[in-house]
Amino acid sequence: MTAALVRAAGDLASEMAGLDLRGRIRLVEDRIPGRLVFTTSLGIEDQALTHALALNKGRTEIVTLDTGRLFPETYDVWAETEAAYGIRIRAYAPERVAEEEFVAREGINGFRHSVAARQACCGFRKVEPLGRALDGAAAWFTGLRAGQSANRADTPLAEADEGRGLIKVNPLADWTRAQIDAFVRENFIPYNALHDRGFPSIGCAPCTRAVKVGEDERAGRWWWEQESKKECGLHLHRPEADVAPGQEAAAFEEPASAATSREQRRELV
Repeated sequence: MTAALVRAAGDLASEMAGLDLRGRIRLVEDRIPGRLVFTTSLGIEDQALTHALALNKGRTEIVTLDTGRLFPETYDVWAETEAAYGIRIRAYAPERVAEEEFVAREGINGFRHSVAARQACCGFRKVEPLGRALDGAAAWFTGLRAGQSANRADTPLAEADEGRGLIKVNPLADWTRAQIDAFVRENFIPYNALHDRGFPSIGCAPCTRAVKVGEDERAGRWWWEQESKKECGLHLHRPEADVAPGQEAAAFEEPASAATSREQRRELV
């Protein structure tokens, strides 16, 4: 299965290269049977992709990970997007028990204690909900671009996600930020107001700042960490490998009881 998945992803990427955005989406929907999922962060790249998906009126589900720590502006553009396209973006929230136990043990901003602590926070707020969102999916659309950071420089148009057993599709991988901005402007696509305030990449509010002149687009994410550590685990096959010696913290592991229940929280900080 692995070899076939890798081969199918490579063939798909080659065919996508000569198509425009909507053509790339149509190709994927025509070529891959089964459940197709797009996880939007509601950032500007994902807004461009949502626009194309909505116009195509295909079968790809649009979902988001509501971490409970998003900016108010992110919730605003979420509502605006649903109204503009007449769609519903399904939310996947953290497991309630995992969140409550982490905050009780480490404090509301305990993710700043170490890389391991931050990854544990991302684990129950993002990675575990993503697993539920992608359950049974054959393909996963993302808004990743090669130009977003050095860590993403080799992002292909399509790749095999062997760990999840699906094809990960990155239709904007070869787009520049200038192309994204022009596409959003020309098509009157709703976008997060924070993009106009120096935030090219937007995640959870406590973990995102505006970038400085000369910094790459994702420099404002988890800015207190080393550059090599700065991914949340959604787009890494082995996120645990990024924890450096001396930064481990077993106390931050997700409790087994985390899987017992969940409810959506909207705590804004």
